Amino acid sequence: MSPEYALPHAETIYATPRYVAPVPATLPRGLDRVLYSADDIARRVREIGNRISAEYRGRDLVLIGVLRGALCFMTDLMRAMDVPAVVEVMAVSSYSGRGGSGVKIVKDIDTDVAGRHVIVVEDIVDSGMTLDFLLKYLSFKRPASLEVCALLDKKSRRTVPVPLRWVGFEIPDEFVVGYGLDYRDHYRNLPYVATLAPSELA
Repeated sequence: MSPEYALPHAETIYATPRYVAPVPATLPRGLDRVLYSADDIARRVREIGNRISAEYRGRDLVLIGVLRGALCFMTDLMRAMDVPAVVEVMAVSSYSGRGGSGVKIVKDIDTDVAGRHVIVVEDIVDSGMTLDFLLKYLSFKRPASLEVCALLDKKSRRTVPVPLRWVGFEIPDEFVVGYGLDYRDHYRNLPYVATLAPSELA
């Protein structure tokens, strides 16, 4: 049986903007509006980095980014931290067929995390199914602690409860791209998070 990964006293941090970030003059075709500007994101990442640094000072820390969407977020997050950390990445994919659907590991971590403090870094959490699978999988590796840091939380889409320790922004039920998130492998390089125009999904 998988060890418990949920921490009962975990504090989730949410931040929602008081205004909609201005739309850049060069907003690419297919996008609707900007949810979070580069400045909004940078400010929030610094806040989370400072909190993680304060809490994990003196601990053996491992950051695990979930490819490919979390690359931008994890890169900026670790630079916002002033504590040492081992950096790892994992890749997963969803599948479906006659036998059902599920999640499989495409790339596993190389680092032994037994007895170490692990933070899984996600770009976005929606249904929670993939993250739930990852946490159960990683818990078998016997880390000293296992937490989640997500840039975006689409809480309205949650079907599986998952513990999120740090959250950058809670977002509405819209398709978002930028800052690592893509649509058909486009838009990952944008420095902000924007919504995709509904016409693009039709």
